[in-house]
Amino acid sequence: MAGVRVLVGTRKGAFILTSNEKRKRWEVSEPLFPGWEIYHFNGSPVDPNRLYISQSSGWFGQVMQRSDDAGKTWSAVGNKFAYEGSPGPHQWYDGTPHPWEFKRVWRLEPSLTDAETVYAGVEDAALFRSSDAGQTWQELEGLRDIKANLWQPGAGGLCLHTIILDPSDENRIVVAISAAGAFRTDDGGETWRPINNGLKSAFELPDPEAEVGHCVHNIAMHPSKPGVLFMQKHWDVMRSDDYGDSWYEISGNLPTDFGFPIAVNSNKPNTVYVIPIKSDSEHFVPDGKLRVYRSKNGGNKWQALTEGLPQENCYVNVLRAALAVDKLKPCGIYFGTSGGQVYASADDGDSWKALVRDLPPVLSVEVQTLD
Repeated sequence: MAGVRVLVGTRKGAFILTSNEKRKRWEVSEPLFPGWEIYHFNGSPVDPNRLYISQSSGWFGQVMQRSDDAGKTWSAVGNKFAYEGSPGPHQWYDGTPHPWEFKRVWRLEPSLTDAETVYAGVEDAALFRSSDAGQTWQELEGLRDIKANLWQPGAGGLCLHTIILDPSDENRIVVAISAAGAFRTDDGGETWRPINNGLKSAFELPDPEAEVGHCVHNIAMHPSKPGVLFMQKHWDVMRSDDYGDSWYEISGNLPTDFGFPIAVNSNKPNTVYVIPIKSDSEHFVPDGKLRVYRSKNGGNKWQALTEGLPQENCYVNVLRAALAVDKLKPCGIYFGTSGGQVYASADDGDSWKALVRDLPPVLSVEVQTLD
């Protein structure tokens, strides 16, 4: 059946929301893994039945789960991640002994072409790849050759939270780390380089234009223009037209340029969405109004989208992984809030409705478009 499957991770379980291609009526599943923090819940673009969940708890720690039947049944997979072939303490690359703590998996990014390959971004920041659907993992260790001794944790931890796979070149991967910056490989993960030229972090770094150390919150890309990247930084919304080699600011008329998520319309590569919040100390939307901002020209000129969204007494946050788009026409946009609401638009963002209310705080939202 053609339609949409929205995968929602929350602080107390995961939920699957499904609809047909009209996106008028929605079914909401019972909670999966109730009581667990679901840091990321994602599905394969190659095999619609394959789903992955990263879950954790204070008692059991980090656990990975995989489903091969669209969430009906689950099995634990590959929960031993090998840093350079062995778990446990790691040596910083300057030679100073330092425990490299493995806390959680922040992001799971299935391959665009191979149903058996999946990437994982973890805390403390590192990137792993599995070629057997999550059973075993190996670190792409060259990433931490890039001045890892200078990386610092953001407020949420030293997390690799963004993984972008280039559909035009399987060897090109872009990642973002809080708070280290953005990095790119052009050889499948063997070697990496920082791509932070043009970023300025005057409030966070002694050298505001340092090569590494920037707190990047999220990066988005449209498949038809992989060289164009959009970034939501700790402060500033940024754009690159050269695969991240250089960046320039596109915050324009936004009410505040602080926020976490960013997304690109699946049909319109110059149409970008952000959800600003008040500041780095006040993590809620400005003026008690929940507004998604859309730029139709790739930045600088932004329009507030409010129809169907609460415009008074609303003080929620939207986290970095909690905004996603489908591949239908018009494009569907979906986001979840710290108040447990999941909102959706089926008309490029012109109007919105709550698909479900009163969930636990939402940590992640991903979408599978079903044929």
